[in-house]
Formats: sequence, C-alpha cells, structure tokens
Amino acid sequence: MNIGFIGLGIMGNPMAGHLINGGHQVALYSRTSVPANLTELGGVACASAREVAERSDVIITMVPDTPHVEDVLFSDNGVAQGLSAGKIVVDMSSISPMATKQFAGRIEELGCQYLDAPVSGGEVGAKNAALSIMVGGPQDAFDKVKPLFDLMGKNITRVGNTGDGQTAKVANQIIVALNIEAVSEALVFAAKAGADPARVREALMGGFASSKILEVHGERMIKRTFDPGFRIELHQKDLNLALSNARELGVSLPNTANAQELFNACAAHGGSGWDHSAMVRALEKLANFEIGG
Repeated sequence: MNIGFIGLGIMGNPMAGHLINGGHQVALYSRTSVPANLTELGGVACASAREVAERSDVIITMVPDTPHVEDVLFSDNGVAQGLSAGKIVVDMSSISPMATKQFAGRIEELGCQYLDAPVSGGEVGAKNAALSIMVGGPQDAFDKVKPLFDLMGKNITRVGNTGDGQTAKVANQIIVALNIEAVSEALVFAAKAGADPARVREALMGGFASSKILEVHGERMIKRTFDPGFRIELHQKDLNLALSNARELGVSLPNTANAQELFNACAAHGGSGWDHSAMVRALEKLANFEIGG
C-alpha cells in the first residue's frame, strides 16, 4: 500500500518507521526536515503535504494540535490539494472532536474518506508498536486501514462514527491526568512522612493501587527523569478540549480542572516542555518538599 505520513516528531517518527518496516512505500513530510533514519529505511521525503497526498492511497497525519491539522489538510500545498477520489485521510493527532467532524466533511466532499484515530501509549508505545488506537469513522475505511494500525499498535478499537475516536482520547487524557495527580500526591505524602518512596511504589505495585502510571511515571517522579515523553503543554491542550467540551455539554469535571491548574503551575515555573509526570513538581512546591530531596 502507498502510504503518506505527515508529522515526524517524537511519536510520528517511530510510527512511520514501523510502516516502512512493514513493507509499505511511505511518502514523508515534516515542517522541519524529514529525519534521516526514515529515509535510510526506504521512506521517500516529499516537499509538501500535497506531494504526500498525490503519492499515497492512505494519508496519515500526526501533528500537535487542531490548528496544525487544519493547516496540513487545507492550506496551500496541503493534503486536500493532492487528493483524488477514493483516498483515505487518517488523522492520528489528538484534537477537537467538533473540529474533526468539520474536517471530515470537507474531505468527504472531495470523494475521500476520513478516520480520526488518536493514540495513547506515549513515546514508549510508539517505539514498541504497542499503541492503543481509538478510531472514529466509516467501518469500510477502518477495515482497509486496520492492517496499518496493526503495525503501530496493539489495542485497536473502532469506537464509532466520525469524532468518536477523538472523544475517547479526551476521556483517556482525563483518566491519565487524574492518575498522575493521584500518584504524585501519594508519593509526596509518603516521602515527606519519612518512607522511602521507591519502596512505597514497589509495595503499591502489588496491590489494588497498581497502574501503568504508578509503574512508569511513579518511577520518573522518584528518579527525577522529566524529559518528555509527553509534554505538559500537550496535556494542557487535551484538558482544554475536555473542559471546553464539558461546558458545552453541561458536564462538570472538577478534578480535571484541578489537574489542569497543577499543569498550569508547572508551566508558570518554566515546565511546559517537561514530561507530564512532572506534575508532581507543583505538589512538591505546595508541600515545600521534593521527593528526591
């Protein structure tokens, strides 16, 4: 299958690499230069998103936010200008569900299909081809693209219609943020009480409090390894989507709002680019105590 991949950052680079290693011809484009490791594998660097679309049957986008997706798809030399009937656009970014429905409508007017397929699993999941992929869109398009998803992820679910994949991802980010907050509180409490936080984490890993967040991000908090991963500014973006959509739905998300304020505190201390596990630093400021101190 001829595939296009646009957005080759922390997540997109290994995802595109898995597609190339899976035997597909992959056309590549990034706002910065196409990484050399992908062209060395056999990927083809393109000069524009339009060229990617012209070369490809399935075009995948993996960029940071809603405006970036709109720009890649619909700007001059964007994907839409290179489409012909029957192609499939797959947005694997994490963006607004409402905007997703609008973008899908514009792509469908060109005789093409659209899937929203955001992912969870972070850099580790991307590198290990172990992402969870939440898909919204037509069943027949999903069936065609499913073999590609299988090269990038392990838990692939068609949630429902257009936009439902993005809705699932927003729900995912609510759960992740609140779990990071819970692990942060627990480890700050334990460490300030005089217990060894590493031993506390080890003990909790065998009980009902065990979670992937405790396993991975708990270790980051203890070892002070806050290089992203998944940047706080991106999680702030996702929680903004949760809170703004909740207002429109008339839903209260009080703990999501609290998690966002803790991320905001980190950003105020220069931490927008920290891994989201560094939320613990905001709680450490409040406690006047550092876990690793």
